[in-house]
Amino acid sequence: MASSSGTCSGSSMMQNSGSEGDLQQLMDQRKRKRMISNRESARRSRMRKQKHLDDLVFQVAHLRKENSQIITSMSITTQHYLNVEAENSILRAQMAELSHRLQSLNEIMSFLNGNNNLGFEIEDMQQPYLYETLDDGFFMNNSCWNFVCVNKPIMATAAADMLQY
Repeated sequence: MASSSGTCSGSSMMQNSGSEGDLQQLMDQRKRKRMISNRESARRSRMRKQKHLDDLVFQVAHLRKENSQIITSMSITTQHYLNVEAENSILRAQMAELSHRLQSLNEIMSFLNGNNNLGFEIEDMQQPYLYETLDDGFFMNNSCWNFVCVNKPIMATAAADMLQY
């Protein structure tokens, strides 16, 4: 029986060494699969990184273009604003001049209404041959001093831009 047990033990050794070889082969195969899987995972990761980088580059280009358009729009809007401000300054100067003229005319009317003894009548204005035009744009009645302002264009200059209200 000793020989049979020796044979059994020898064959079990062979089976053990055969199974160790199979085990080693199985581990090597798993190692190769893991290595292949890791390589594939790393490749996918690199591809995701590259796609993300490409997306960021595209986004930067898009944002730069949008920023340029906004700057252009702001420049145009600022120019329109400055033009409106200049026009507004001119209109304010014209308004001040017209207000001054109105005040002067009201003072003249007040003076004329208060001094009816000068003989000024509205009907007299309908007879143009009674009036003589003076150099400053006023009319003078030959019979008495009556002043009527003639519409003159209002000229606004850069000095009018200095007026602030």
